[in-house]
Amino acid sequence: MSAVLDMHSRNLRTVPVFQREDVAFQSQGTTCRAWLYRPARSATTRTACIVMAHGLGGTRAAGLEPFAERFAANGHAVLLFDYRHFGASDGAPRQLLTVGRQLDDWRAAIRHARTLPGVDPARVALWGTSLSSGHVLTIGAEDSGVAAISAQNPMTDGLATVLHLIRNAGLWHLCKLAALGLVDQLRALLGLSPLLLPIVGRVGQTATLNAAGAYEKYLAIADASWRNQMSARLALTLGLYRPSTKAQRLRCPVLIQACMEDTVVSAPAAVALARRIPRAELKQYACMDHFSIYAGNDFERAVGDQLRFFHKTIA
Repeated sequence: MSAVLDMHSRNLRTVPVFQREDVAFQSQGTTCRAWLYRPARSATTRTACIVMAHGLGGTRAAGLEPFAERFAANGHAVLLFDYRHFGASDGAPRQLLTVGRQLDDWRAAIRHARTLPGVDPARVALWGTSLSSGHVLTIGAEDSGVAAISAQNPMTDGLATVLHLIRNAGLWHLCKLAALGLVDQLRALLGLSPLLLPIVGRVGQTATLNAAGAYEKYLAIADASWRNQMSARLALTLGLYRPSTKAQRLRCPVLIQACMEDTVVSAPAAVALARRIPRAELKQYACMDHFSIYAGNDFERAVGDQLRFFHKTIA
């Protein structure tokens, strides 16, 4: 267990504001590993808990720690986990990405969070980014016990994302991804290992994401253990994954943060979704792209809005 220290007290003494420990839980018989952040509060005080996971092929160490640390420093417990097949979690084959399994991992993580000592099970909130924003909206629509949802640069509609990809990378790029997806699916039917392709690449390279600057910006937030690979079969099903169709079933408060210069997911689709969710708060960032939200001034603006949202909904 490691304590993170706040160095900003007036008398310059170090004061622990939260602790982080390694924890694990089971998802369909496979071990998922997570970091549990606990704020420095009285042992008799029950806290809200924010459950977090990354987007497309990301891991907990790829740019999410600053968000979790800020939430914990402001009094919330945080459960930040890796999906099966990725990062520190178990699961073979490695780098296998399917929406169904990731949704099951979210359900398992939420169940685990609700049983944690010192956590108020009625104040478990969800935080997603990119693809995982679609996951938290999907889970929130089916789980009436979710207290609040924060979704930044969200993938709200797979079909809109595919059309956005065509506009930015071209139809030929999408055709290549679909062909690789078919090969990968055939390999799965034959019991072979997945066909892996890069998650991010430079412009013109065959990768899931190859928008200008995506490669450099993703690597800037990833740690040394991150693998730039994922199974190709997602290309066959992404367009069918449409969390936006469940908007009317969301009853908890929802924060939608749309980066209007996003070249990866469709910001207009996120804005349209926010207007259909009964209790949605919409933040639009005119000059942000898909990756700038993880660092610098854009991070400070986004996390500030998230902290204010969580203070209103789960504090």
